[in-house]
Parts: sequence; C-alpha cells; structure tokens
Amino acid sequence: MNFPARVWQLFKRAIIFLFIFQFVYLIVLKWIDPPVTLTQIGSLLSGRGLKRDYVDYEDISPYAKLAVMASEDQLFPDHEGFDFKSIKKAMAYNEKKPGRIRGGSTISQQVAKNVFLWQGRSWIRKGLEVYFTFMIELIWDKKRILEVYLNVAEMGRGIFGIEASARYNFKKSAKSLTRQEAAMIAACLPNPKEYTIKPLSRNVAIRYPWVLRQMSHLDGDPDVLALMK
Repeated sequence: MNFPARVWQLFKRAIIFLFIFQFVYLIVLKWIDPPVTLTQIGSLLSGRGLKRDYVDYEDISPYAKLAVMASEDQLFPDHEGFDFKSIKKAMAYNEKKPGRIRGGSTISQQVAKNVFLWQGRSWIRKGLEVYFTFMIELIWDKKRILEVYLNVAEMGRGIFGIEASARYNFKKSAKSLTRQEAAMIAACLPNPKEYTIKPLSRNVAIRYPWVLRQMSHLDGDPDVLALMK
C-alpha cells in the first residue's frame, strides 16, 4: 500500500472512531455529568478561574429553571431544539447592525455548544452545533437538557453552573434561590463576563426586572410547570 492510501485509511479509521466515541459520549451524558468542557478549560487557562459544582435536578430551585427559560428560551418545552422564528429575527438584526451580534440560540443549542464544542462563529462549528442539538433532543429528555444547561452554563467570570453562582453571589445553595435571586442570575447569561451581580452591573440591574416579568408570564404554562418540578 502506498503512502497516500495508507494516510487515507488512517483518516477513515480516525473518523469512524470519532463518530463512535461521540455517539457513546452522548448516550453516557444522558445520566453522567460532563467531566469538563472546552469553555471551562479555556476559562482556567486564561486566568479567569474555574468555579463549578454540579447538582442534581431536584437540588435546583424551580425559580432557577423558570428564570433561564424566561430569559433564554421561552419556547423550550415545545420546540425540538430550534426556534426558527428567533433565528430569523437574529439574522435580520445582525444584517442591520453587523457590529452588534445577537444570537437566536435555544437552550438546547447552548448545551450542544457548551458541552461538545468550542466558542466561536465559524460555519464548521455551527454545523456541528446543529448536529449535536438534534442528537441531544433525540437521546435526552427536556429535563436532562435543562439540568445540564443549569450545570455547565457560564454565569459569571469563571463561574459555571447555578450552584457555583448561587454560592458566590448569595452564599446559599441553588435549591434555596428565591425568585428574584434566580432572575438576577439569569440576567447575567447574555454576557456573564460583563453582566455581574457582585458588584451589580447596570445591565443586570436593568435586565432582571424584565426577567421577573417574563417569569410571571410563563409560570402558568402547564409544560413549563412540568419542567419546574
């Protein structure tokens, strides 16, 4: 076998191995928390630190579950991973204001990006995000997706997950968060490095009352209530 053919064989084997590995990893993460993510590694290497403490779904305040849905993805219980209306709006906004990028990502898409991928806006990463979003919606259920999101999302500089954020900002567990405290944490999500609770940034001060209003609109929805339990 000549050298190019040997390289091609090795490449094909590597692709097959990676496909099998990611599929097994997807299934394992239905029950086991991700050991680490690329974003967490990047935070540690960049000097921002890494504070995290994964907790089970029942150990997270229902207000925290409601707050992130109200803030990030109000159709989360109903869609299959993608909110095409929000994506269309974000694309129209970005065309008008290319210097101020707005995302249209669902919670499912953010989990796909945070757990399996790296930060960035390349077409390759976006394509992989679509694939992993489809797969977690297929293999996991909505509660598992929301649980992983609440455990791995960056919620402050070097602070990952609702438990670490609750401990850092309010000196209490995620299970004990009040409605207002959960809204304040959710208000940090668009830009957790700049939107801070300690000290209270202007953006969080403006945004968290809006999150509280959205929570009030949602908390009568039976599908939302089912996910809060």
